[in-house]
Amino acid sequence: MSNQLSITGDDAIIETRDQMVAVFDKGSKPPADWRIGTEHEKFVYRTADHRAPSYDEAGGIRDLLMGMTRFGWEPVMEGGNVIALKGADGAISLEPAGQFELSGAALETLHQTCAESNRHLKQCREIGGELGLGFLSLGFWPDKARSELPVMPKGRYVIMRAHMPRVGSLGLDMMLRTCTIQTNLDYASEADMVMKFRVSMALQPLATALFANSPFTERRPNGFKSFRSHIWTDTDPARTGTLPFVFEDGFGFERYTDYALDVPMYFVYRDGKYIDAAGHSFRDFLAGKLAVLPGEKPRVGDWKDHLSTAFPEVRMKGYLEMRGADGGRWDRICALPALWVGLLYDDVALDAAWQLVKGWTPDDHDRLRREVPRLALQAASPNGGTLQDLAKVVLDIADKGLARRARLNGSGDTEQGFLGPLREIAASGMTNADRMLASFAGDWAGDVSNAYAAESY
Repeated sequence: MSNQLSITGDDAIIETRDQMVAVFDKGSKPPADWRIGTEHEKFVYRTADHRAPSYDEAGGIRDLLMGMTRFGWEPVMEGGNVIALKGADGAISLEPAGQFELSGAALETLHQTCAESNRHLKQCREIGGELGLGFLSLGFWPDKARSELPVMPKGRYVIMRAHMPRVGSLGLDMMLRTCTIQTNLDYASEADMVMKFRVSMALQPLATALFANSPFTERRPNGFKSFRSHIWTDTDPARTGTLPFVFEDGFGFERYTDYALDVPMYFVYRDGKYIDAAGHSFRDFLAGKLAVLPGEKPRVGDWKDHLSTAFPEVRMKGYLEMRGADGGRWDRICALPALWVGLLYDDVALDAAWQLVKGWTPDDHDRLRREVPRLALQAASPNGGTLQDLAKVVLDIADKGLARRARLNGSGDTEQGFLGPLREIAASGMTNADRMLASFAGDWAGDVSNAYAAESY
């Protein structure tokens, strides 16, 4: 190992705890530099028979990736296979069973975010139309058993698939049968991170309720409105959940570092390959005692990789990730960042949201996490009434936050309009899961395959 390797960037050998904490500290940015990152996944299916295509079949996932290169996307290779794309709009990647994900660029406004999402979906429809592929906007496959789904040729997924059944009963469902929308946001300082982390963690069940969109399993109602969210409660308790310590005195970058150190490892990436370290300790790695790499100490890049293997409802990686929402229709892709930007990127809104949740107890957080996947907006709010009532208040706060941001498009519109789909859900109390369940009992006549026509992009 060269001296140069040991002292530069992500290749720097971790010698002190400060280097790990610095990954979070370096994420601090002045408000003028705050950006919005949006990620959204979708299920790919054959339009002829709704089958999930494999990676290497004709017109399958590999051909879909390569087809997207006509729009300027550049292939990312692993083991001789194209497994992702990179370009001006961020990155396109594959989830374990071929779920197609856009990890969008870091953008200044929600107008830009929505334009980016619309560009991506238009590209998907163009290439998909040529290949006979469609894209479904739910949070969970409504009709597919695990055995009906392909597996993508990515090294980290081989390790995760072997490890998941050891630590939970639903981890393979998380990998193979779920889709989500996520929003990534910045913070100004450690104190600002703490406030944003607490507010977003407390309100993550509300986002889950508003975006509930996974009520079917293998062609039948599953008893949940967000089965995707329920799945995370039995995936791997060592790396998931609501992180009660976030609300404790003294929470900050160092406390999150301690948490991440205690999350068991999945892998180490070396020379283009993933080395299986599932269940091993990053603390042992720091001491040069990792069994699969004896005598070797981690680099800063290894620490960043490790941070990506924790899956709490809100995650920190030099920015904050909001992870509570099911996948959904195109306007939901714009609505999720609108909710969180309105709440977290305006100090008045952030304080108003904090006033709503600061009195919640650990039992309140736990109860919401348990009940919301099943009840969605009809779960009881710790503030009295239901989450539907709370949603109206929170959306008003977010709306005012977006108004104060005053980021206009070319027509002079603010960002407030992107909250429209959520305001409709809060007013009616009907999530997309509720609407589909009503259709299943009515016009669909018990045939969940109607979801393909109703819920595709």
